[in-house]
Amino acid sequence: MPNLAGMLRYALKRIFSLAISLVIASLVIFGVIEVAPGDPASFMLGMNAQPETLAALRTELGLDVPKLERYLAWTSGMLMGDFGTSYTYRTPVSEMIGARLWVSLPLALYALTLSTLIAFPAGIYAAARRGQAGDIGVMGATQLGVAVPNFWFAMMLVLIFAINLRWFSAGGFVGWDEGLFAGLHSLTLPAIALALPQAAILARVMRSSLLDVLGEDFMRTARAKGLTARQALWRHGVRNALIPVLTIIGLQFSFLLAGSIIIEQVFYLPGLGRLVFQSISARDLIVVESVVMLLVFSVILVNFLVDLAYAAVDPRLRSRA
Repeated sequence: MPNLAGMLRYALKRIFSLAISLVIASLVIFGVIEVAPGDPASFMLGMNAQPETLAALRTELGLDVPKLERYLAWTSGMLMGDFGTSYTYRTPVSEMIGARLWVSLPLALYALTLSTLIAFPAGIYAAARRGQAGDIGVMGATQLGVAVPNFWFAMMLVLIFAINLRWFSAGGFVGWDEGLFAGLHSLTLPAIALALPQAAILARVMRSSLLDVLGEDFMRTARAKGLTARQALWRHGVRNALIPVLTIIGLQFSFLLAGSIIIEQVFYLPGLGRLVFQSISARDLIVVESVVMLLVFSVILVNFLVDLAYAAVDPRLRSRA
C-alpha cells in the first residue's frame, strides 16, 4: 500500500505539471499564430476584394471577435473534441486530423521500430568491442548519421530505390484499403529516412550507457561468480543500461510524430506534417493551431508516460514526490 500511495501521489503531481504545460503551450501557440502576418479572409478573397465582402467573411469565420474570446472558444472546443472548422476546406478539423493521423502515426511507429532494431545491436556491439575496429566503425557511422539531415537520406533513398532500382514508389500513399503490406511498402522509404538519424543517436546513447554499466561493481561480481564476459553483458549489463535508452526512445517517438514535416513533403505523404505545411501556406489558422496543439500534447503525454514508467521501476522517484 505505501508503494501504491507513493505512485499515486507521484502520478497526480505529474498530471498537474502536464496540465500547466498544456495551458502554457496553448497560449504560446495561439499568440504566435495570431501575430503572424497575413489575414485568412484577405488570402481567401484576394487582394482586390471589396471591404464589405472582406468584413462579411471575417464575421463568418469568427475573426472579428476579440482574441481572448477566440482563445477561450478554441481551447474549450478542444476539450470537448471540437477542433473547429477549416477556413479553406469548410471541413471539421477533427475529420482532417483523423484522416491524416492514420498516415503519420504508423509512419512514426514504423520509423521508431526500425531505429530501435538498428541501434540496439549497433550500440551493444560497439560497447562490447570498446576501442577496437568494430567500435570505431560503428561510432564513425553514427557520427555520419547524426551529421547528415534526414531529408538528404530521403533524396538518396528515392534516387537509389525508387528511380534506379524501382523497388519502391518515389512518393504518395496507396492507403490502408489496399492492405497492410501495401501501406507499409509505401511508408518504408520515409520510415528509413526518419529512422537513420534517430538510430545513430540511440546507438551512441546505448553504447555510452552500457559502458557505464560495465564498469560497475556488480558486473565484476558477476564475472567473479564464473559468468563469461558475454553472459554478464547480456544478463546484467544490457538490462541495467536500458533506463536512459528508454528516455531517448520516448523522446524520439514524439519527434518522429511531430517532426516529419519535411519528410512528408519529400514523399508527398498526406500526413499531419504536410497538413500543417499546407495550412500555413493557406493561412488556415484554426487548422495550424489545432494540429500543432495536438502534436504538443502528444509530446507532453509521451514524456508523462515515460516518467510514470521510471517511477514504477525506481522507487526513489516515488519517495521524492
